[in-house]
Amino acid sequence: MKSIYLPVLNKTSSVIYISFLLVISLFFLAFSAIADDESSYSVPKTQFLRFEEDWSSLKQIPREQLKPEHKHKFVALSEDKNIWVSFGGHLRLRVENWNSFAFGAPINDQDTFLLGRGLFHADWHFGDNFRVFSEFKHADITSRNLPGGKRLIDVDRYELQQLFADYKIPISDTSNLTLRAGRQEYAFGKQRLISPLPWANALRHWDGLTAIFENPSFRIHGFYSKFVPVDRSNFNNGDANNILFGINATQKLSANSGFDYYWYGIDRANRSFNGTQGNEDRHTFGFRHWGKYLENKFDYEIEAAWQTGEVGNNDISAGMFTGLVGYRPTGWFGKPRLSFGFDYASGDNQVGGNVGTFNQLFPLGHAYLGFIDIVGRQNIVDFHPGFTFSPFNKAVFGFETHILSRANRGDAFYNAGGGIVRAADPTASKQIGTELDFTFKYNFSSRLATLIGYSHLFAGDFLEDTGSSEDISFFYAQVQFTF
Repeated sequence: MKSIYLPVLNKTSSVIYISFLLVISLFFLAFSAIADDESSYSVPKTQFLRFEEDWSSLKQIPREQLKPEHKHKFVALSEDKNIWVSFGGHLRLRVENWNSFAFGAPINDQDTFLLGRGLFHADWHFGDNFRVFSEFKHADITSRNLPGGKRLIDVDRYELQQLFADYKIPISDTSNLTLRAGRQEYAFGKQRLISPLPWANALRHWDGLTAIFENPSFRIHGFYSKFVPVDRSNFNNGDANNILFGINATQKLSANSGFDYYWYGIDRANRSFNGTQGNEDRHTFGFRHWGKYLENKFDYEIEAAWQTGEVGNNDISAGMFTGLVGYRPTGWFGKPRLSFGFDYASGDNQVGGNVGTFNQLFPLGHAYLGFIDIVGRQNIVDFHPGFTFSPFNKAVFGFETHILSRANRGDAFYNAGGGIVRAADPTASKQIGTELDFTFKYNFSSRLATLIGYSHLFAGDFLEDTGSSEDISFFYAQVQFTF
């Protein structure tokens, strides 16, 4: 077994690391006084999708009684407070250190760099039923001397991330219909197939039309949209050749259990899957079920999807499955949780012809198939036991192992972005390798959070059979302030 690489600082790396530590120190100095002290009024929980926060409850609180960190969350623009605006955003910095990024191929595959992202939003309300949500973004990177250079997921400067208008139609005392139009983010279920991809520096977004019906038990979300790719030379515009549409429905059975049901359609021009090329018309039908039992000691989740349609004149038949079970004994020090998961996504049996390769759509791969992001939800089998432990308040240690292999020998090895890492080789082993992920999270408050992690992928027989096969090492440290 190869030795595990640990980051070594050269002159450039030292400057970046020191700068990052200085920035962290400034955050501590600037925001150490901000704590989650109890207040005499309730506030909504911070969401990643900030437009899902409802700060209207502050309307009833005299402004002089609001805590300093809440004064910008409800700013009255009319005397009766029916017209108001809420401001917010977040600042995030992350340092990354890579070794053997491309499995030791004869190119530059070691580097250390700093990524930064800032989001600022204004949520304008005009009465109870109409609002406009606007969000601006700046995402940048110091350098990136790895394959691909500064990627589109790394850099998107001075851009409009979201701008949409909502009109809410009350249907009954407990249900309503919201009509939405404009630039927006989508995040459904556990985001395995559709996500704004919060790990990436430049978030995903879509231009589209949305209708949302919701009551205490159901939320049905229908949408039709154009994906908006990053354009570094001009304002980002929707791509008419990359259409996403569908319906996602969530049913709450209880506070700890429920179902997701979904149909997602994509219509994309000039796509290629394992030697089959043409316009892609693909439909994904799936469900997800989750729950807890035995006084919440056990938790479980199941998700499955089947895809049909055409690529050119060739039929699609593909699928995916996820199963996860966790156990958290009560009364134990550190609130430990043991888990075991299994992920499968189909591949092709041969190059060309009908398509058996699952399309992962717009996934949040980072959270599920290894933090190195070298593995995508296409032609993959992943067994992943894990463990979390919280020895003191606000801190969580995590460890997870991913045992990775190709599902079908006749298909390629795909990364988290759907790109081909290694082409199909029916004579090569299925075994891709084993990844170890270590994480440490500490939340100083609901506004200031840190994340440190180290991941190592031990290259398997498939990589040795098909080319360079050095182990990949990845170290990162991140801090985020939310307001």
